[in-house]
Amino acid sequence: MSEQDKKSPILDKRSSRRTFIKNSGLTVGGVVLGGALGSLLGKDSTTQTTETHVHSEATVANFNQALMYFDKAQFDTIEAATEQIFPKTDVGPGAKELLVAYFIDHQLAGNWGLNAKEYMTGPFFPAEATSLFGHQTHLNRQQIFNLGIEALNAEAQKNYDANFAGLKEEEQIAILTAFEADEVTLNGAVTSGFFFRLLKSATIEGVYADPLYGGNKNMEGWKMKNFPGHQMSYTNIIEKDEFVKMDPMSLNSQHKH
Repeated sequence: MSEQDKKSPILDKRSSRRTFIKNSGLTVGGVVLGGALGSLLGKDSTTQTTETHVHSEATVANFNQALMYFDKAQFDTIEAATEQIFPKTDVGPGAKELLVAYFIDHQLAGNWGLNAKEYMTGPFFPAEATSLFGHQTHLNRQQIFNLGIEALNAEAQKNYDANFAGLKEEEQIAILTAFEADEVTLNGAVTSGFFFRLLKSATIEGVYADPLYGGNKNMEGWKMKNFPGHQMSYTNIIEKDEFVKMDPMSLNSQHKH
């Protein structure tokens, strides 16, 4: 090793970790678009600029927008139904923009969908299924949503010869109104009214839950209510008489994301 090499900072050497990653093409998931192969083929810096741009776009994607339980057709049905329950208005976005259907999908994929932490042994009294009696069916929430989605599309096909997601707004509202009034028969041990109430409750939760859970995109649900979210402290405003409007903070604000 020459004296010049000995004096060169380690990070300036071609063997540095950054240079190695760049030349091996790992910055784009292992696909070599530039770096070592590029230098052999005589590619210019344009390839590297494109490569960097692709990588930057990937880092800002919302990875919560991924299905964990529904298939695409089920998701489209629930997305359309939730938008009618919580529609977009002049006040703010609706359920679709707030990603409420993703919230419901993620909840169904876990303990909530399986009723894993609830007592699920009979006897059941579905005719007396009020909030006082709790969950009055042997079906878990996954099964109830499956039946509800099937019935929504069956009603849509019967009355309008199309799937629920493809109907006009007033047609979707008419079907949901019939569900709420218990006028539709589901193919299982649960009523259409029970499913509607479950769907409505899950929709509202998706609008106002922390974005961590997949809904309430950009905390827009909180902004409509002037809800501050998870503030670290209120000591600087607690004694003020007037209302203090604050930018909401989600749980990830603890890490200053």
